[in-house]
Amino acid sequence: MNSDSDLQIAGDILEVPHLLQTPREHPSTVSEFVGLARSVAADRPQWEHLVRYDATTRWYHRLRTGPGYEIWLLSWVPGQGSGRHDHGPSSGVLTVLDGTLTEHSGSRTRALAAGAQRVFAPGYVHEVVNDTLEPAVSLHVYFPGLTEMPMLPQSRLRSAGGTATAPHVNCLT
Repeated sequence: MNSDSDLQIAGDILEVPHLLQTPREHPSTVSEFVGLARSVAADRPQWEHLVRYDATTRWYHRLRTGPGYEIWLLSWVPGQGSGRHDHGPSSGVLTVLDGTLTEHSGSRTRALAAGAQRVFAPGYVHEVVNDTLEPAVSLHVYFPGLTEMPMLPQSRLRSAGGTATAPHVNCLT
């Protein structure tokens, strides 16, 4: 058969079911966890009604668990922060849903506006702070699920104004 179509030359892949990968029931790669975070973030009716704001401590709620992962929803009123920490053996995806958060890691400072995502590996040290005048909401996917969050001594992290950051409330990020 003379044809310019590779599909015709190779045959129809749909007629060879043993060559098709079965879809995974749960995410297992970093890109799949990023996709999971994006899909949960996009489904506002699933999480928006759960959000609470607490002036005394950061509010958090475990939204979902699955094999080897968990998803947390957090709110941050102005001035609240995580403190400097890592996530033990867990990797993670942080997605800002509303507002703006500031992440300090090493000598870097990043403003994370709604829609921003950060992916981190085990041992990644950072501090997340709401240093705006508006509340913020974030979504956090940890894989494996978060079993520890060692708090670390405050470093001489600098804010945009050049002053050292103050310690903040210690909770999940």
